[in-house]
Amino acid sequence: MRLSVRNCFVVLALSVLTLCTLPTASAQDQSPTPALAPNGTYMVVDPLAGVRYDNRFDLSLGMAYDHMKAGPTLLQGSNLGGLDLSGSYWFARHWGVEGSGRGYVGTSGAAPNPYSINGPFVGQYLFVGGPEWLGPHNKHGALIAHAMFGGAYGEFEKDLRGTPAYAVGFYNNQVAPAAIIGGHMDLNRSARWVFRITPDAVMTHYSYDSVNNTNQTVVKGSQYDVNFAISVGVEYKFKRKR
Repeated sequence: MRLSVRNCFVVLALSVLTLCTLPTASAQDQSPTPALAPNGTYMVVDPLAGVRYDNRFDLSLGMAYDHMKAGPTLLQGSNLGGLDLSGSYWFARHWGVEGSGRGYVGTSGAAPNPYSINGPFVGQYLFVGGPEWLGPHNKHGALIAHAMFGGAYGEFEKDLRGTPAYAVGFYNNQVAPAAIIGGHMDLNRSARWVFRITPDAVMTHYSYDSVNNTNQTVVKGSQYDVNFAISVGVEYKFKRKR
């Protein structure tokens, strides 16, 4: 079932509340790891002591999920899996620019048809970029919001064996406008490595052909879709500072 933008932002809002309850970095709230010094005594080592949020670049890679509608009137959606590769350039403490390339593949339900086509493979590939904002953060983690715009390539006809896409309720293969609104939930593991969860609302605007049953003419239209996507992976912060 397609999820609304509101549901995506509910997830982010709950995450904000969770992060805001985390203690800020101070000597009292650290959970240090003891290490044995050369003289046989123990010294305190904090793996998060170097977290600064002053890096210029970062790069993240995650396993990704995307829910998609392969056609304008299909009752069954597509649950796709793939990869999310994203990178950021930070020009101020709270503001940066993010670019993202995402690829998803999977199967989709099809409209009833006489061609015995059921569960064909489909794919969606997104290339977007836009502003990024660093929200609440401390040494333990951060919430980051982004709004990215660009295009999506929808691959819908690969597994149709020459059957017209409209015959199974699908879009045609095409490049369409796309936007991704959401953000990152980061959990710092060290000064450079971060565990990252990225929930998003994915918006696409595909065009389609359909058949008018009264006179069998092909009717053209377009469909604005909003679906849910999420990825889980790691981020690396490069050493160059602002």
